[in-house]
Amino acid sequence: MDVKELRNQSVSALNETLIKLLKEHFEFRMQHKSSQLDNFSKLGRTKKSIAQIKTIIRQKQE
Repeated sequence: MDVKELRNQSVSALNETLIKLLKEHFEFRMQHKSSQLDNFSKLGRTKKSIAQIKTIIRQKQE
């Protein structure tokens, strides 16, 4: 997701996206531990997206 698109969303929509990404990241971690994850870059991408969303939420709350 593009950062410009994220900045235009409301805080509640960002929280919903954050929850979805956290669940997805958990699934990828479990797949990685059980050697079922084929594309390891998914872990890094979801982690980066989570950090971006948390940063935008914090900026909007100030």
